[in-house]
Amino acid sequence: MTNIEKRGGVYGVETRAEDGKRTLSGYAAIFNSDTTIGDYFIERIDPGAFNSALSADVRALVDHDTGRVIGRTKSGTLRLAVDTRGLRVEIDVPDTADGRDLWTLVERGDISGMSFGFRVTKQSWDETGDMPVRTVLEVELYEVSACAFPAYDDTTLGIRSLTEWRDANHNEITNPAATSVNWAAATRLAMRLDLKVRTGA
Repeated sequence: MTNIEKRGGVYGVETRAEDGKRTLSGYAAIFNSDTTIGDYFIERIDPGAFNSALSADVRALVDHDTGRVIGRTKSGTLRLAVDTRGLRVEIDVPDTADGRDLWTLVERGDISGMSFGFRVTKQSWDETGDMPVRTVLEVELYEVSACAFPAYDDTTLGIRSLTEWRDANHNEITNPAATSVNWAAATRLAMRLDLKVRTGA
């Protein structure tokens, strides 16, 4: 699949064992929590971003590895819900090598974060500040993951989205005072991207 972005954070993963069933729970995303993506832009997730995604057939993975499935919404072993904090995840951990290993690693505290793989279908950009701000308004959700390193500097698709947004809105100058600020932010962003390309950083 193309245009898949990955995001996450150390929001905590909890273990719960009842009636012989082992369940991991935590948050794959937190609403309205600003995250700086690769020092290129700030991103926040709108509380309505997952509303249309909850009916999708989503997989639970280990470290975004599609070969390590540990749950699925279609089978009922993965449950997703939106509350006031964010996207809550519950995974009934399977009695497999990946499931047993993951359970042990979470209990030990070696894995303490969750993440999600998604494609943005609706977004807005605000370039009036020092750094562009991307608000994710709606997504297609493909997977959630328990991760050792859940914070991703996944910048390429976000930068592409910013460029496309600028191209689509270049004639809609409604605030002349903000135009110079937007241009300055765009220039700084372009300089950072150019430096990264030239240095291979």
